[in-house]
Amino acid sequence: MNGRLADLASLLRDRDEIERRIAGITGRSARQGDIGEFIAAHVFDIELTSTTVEAGYDGWFRSGPLEGRTVNVKTYGSAAAGIDISSHACDYYLVLTGPPKPTGPVQHHRWSISAIYLFETQRLLAEFISRGVRIGVATSLRAGDLAAAQLYPVHGAHALLNLTAEQREGLARFA
Repeated sequence: MNGRLADLASLLRDRDEIERRIAGITGRSARQGDIGEFIAAHVFDIELTSTTVEAGYDGWFRSGPLEGRTVNVKTYGSAAAGIDISSHACDYYLVLTGPPKPTGPVQHHRWSISAIYLFETQRLLAEFISRGVRIGVATSLRAGDLAAAQLYPVHGAHALLNLTAEQREGLARFA
């Protein structure tokens, strides 16, 4: 057997073991979206739905100024490609992203959280409609949309929440 093929098989077994352990912690899969939902639930005090396929939202805020409001948590390598907007209603979109992907040949893109954005759905949809933006998968965001809604690591001009020191410390673990 080719040495590279054997190395790949071994690494995939290692990855499977790590993903099994991650799933044991999250109570869900080790997919990027499920990990993001788990982190968001703990940092933002979100009660996740009992199923990962709830139409329109992933849970609701249990406390704070958004208590009782529904939230759809999105986790992306980068928000530059846009966000998926569902036709099902939710009150807010909480978007966790990593750094922009490097340009050039395909390479490893480390999993991390470099920024978090919170959008009020109705306000965001109204903005998209006024600009003629097509709403759905990979809905385009402007740099200004992101800057205004940013919660982490900096606080945007129109950020809907102020993070506590404890929340910032928790998020910094994934930077």
